[in-house]
Amino acid sequence: MDHAADAHRTDLMTITRFVLNEQTKHPESRGDFSILLSHIVLGCKFVCTAVNKAGLAKLLGLAGETNGEDQKKLDVLSNEVFIKALVSSGRTSILVSEEDEEATFVEPAKRGKYCVVFDPLDGSSNIDCGVSIGTIFGIYMIKDGHEPTLDDVLQPGTNMLAAGYCMYGSSCTLVLSTRSGVNGFTLDPSLGEFILTHPDIKIPKKGKIYSVNEGNAKNWDGPTTKYVQSCKYPTDGSSPKSLRYIGSMVADVHRTLLYGGIFLYPGDKKSPNGKLRVLYEVFPMSFLMEQAGGQAFTGKQRALDLVPEKIHERAPIFLGSYDDVEEIKNLYAAEEKN
Repeated sequence: MDHAADAHRTDLMTITRFVLNEQTKHPESRGDFSILLSHIVLGCKFVCTAVNKAGLAKLLGLAGETNGEDQKKLDVLSNEVFIKALVSSGRTSILVSEEDEEATFVEPAKRGKYCVVFDPLDGSSNIDCGVSIGTIFGIYMIKDGHEPTLDDVLQPGTNMLAAGYCMYGSSCTLVLSTRSGVNGFTLDPSLGEFILTHPDIKIPKKGKIYSVNEGNAKNWDGPTTKYVQSCKYPTDGSSPKSLRYIGSMVADVHRTLLYGGIFLYPGDKKSPNGKLRVLYEVFPMSFLMEQAGGQAFTGKQRALDLVPEKIHERAPIFLGSYDDVEEIKNLYAAEEKN
C-alpha cells in the first residue's frame, strides 16, 4: 500500500469524530448520545452491505437453488438489525418501527434516556428495480424519572433532538442533524467509515423541481391542484419547473435537500391524511429541511408542530425550499379565506 498517497486520509472527518466534536459543545454531556448515534451508524453500515447484496453467492448456493431459510426479506432483516443495535446500545427506552405494529419497550436492565422512531427500509418495494432506498430515524429524550410510556414518543417534532436518514444508492450516504445544521457523510467502503462530504447543507431558497405522484391528481384538493398547475404553466413569465418523482421518499427528499425545489405528498379524497407516517417519515424529514433553511407544512400547520395521537399516524406533507413551500402555504391560506 502506498502510504504517501494514503497520508491525506488521516485528516478526514469521520462521523465518529464529528459526533464527539459536537459533544464537546455540551460540557454536561456523558457521551450517551454519541454512543446511541454510533449504534445507529453501525445499523446503517450493516443494512448498506445487505442491500448491496454482500454474500449473495453463498445465499444462492453453488447449485443456484435459493436457500430460503437465509434469504430473509430485506426490510424484515433491516428491522431486526436496528432493533438489536438500538437495544444493545443500552441508551434507549422505547423504539417505534414502521415494521412493528406495537412499540418496543426495552427491558429495564438495558434502558436509557432516549426514544428512537425509525423506518428501517423506506421504499423497500423499490429494491428489485435498483432504485435508492433508505433508513429514516428520529431521536427523542424521555422525561426524567418515570416509567416510560407511549406519551414519551407521541411528542411534536419540535421536541426531536436529532434526525437523519441513510440512503443506500450508488453510494451510501448518511445525512444527520443534531439541531445545529445538517451534515452529509458518505461511506468509504475501503475504510468502513462514514466521511464528512457535505458539511453544513443549506437548501437553495427557491428550486426548479417539483416532486409529486401525479397519478393521484384526480383526487387532489384545490390548492395542490393550483400549485402543480403553476409549476407547469407559470403565469409570471418564469420557466416551468421540472418534475422528478422517484417514489422512494429518502431519494426524493435527498435530491430536494441538495438541489432545492419542493416535495409533496398531499392528502386527497382517497387518503385525506396522505400516505406518509408522522413519527418516522414526516418529522425527521421536516426537521432536516428546517435545519437546512427550508420549510415543511401539512396543508394546515407547520409540520413539526403536529402532536401525533397514534404511533403510525399519517399526515400530508409539503417540504423543501423556503419560497416554494411559502407559495403552497399562501394557496391554502387563500382557500381558508374563501
